[in-house]
Amino acid sequence: MSTDKQLLSKALVRLGILILLFILCPVIMTMGFKALDKFTGTNNEYIAYLILGFSSILLLYTLYFGFKTFGVLQKAIFNEK
Repeated sequence: MSTDKQLLSKALVRLGILILLFILCPVIMTMGFKALDKFTGTNNEYIAYLILGFSSILLLYTLYFGFKTFGVLQKAIFNEK
């Protein structure tokens, strides 16, 4: 039951990307809500909805990427094939 070092390094890189996504996603969503509050009733309101849509898609991708990352990490530590 040894650790696969190549797979572990891949999992740690993915974990770093996941942490970046955990920080980036709420920031973009907050920007979208602030833009929606500022641009309500103007012609630029669609920009706020685009930002909110992008952040929602990014949120769903972050959840998917998190599950995949922890799956790879589990395979690396417990050496499951």
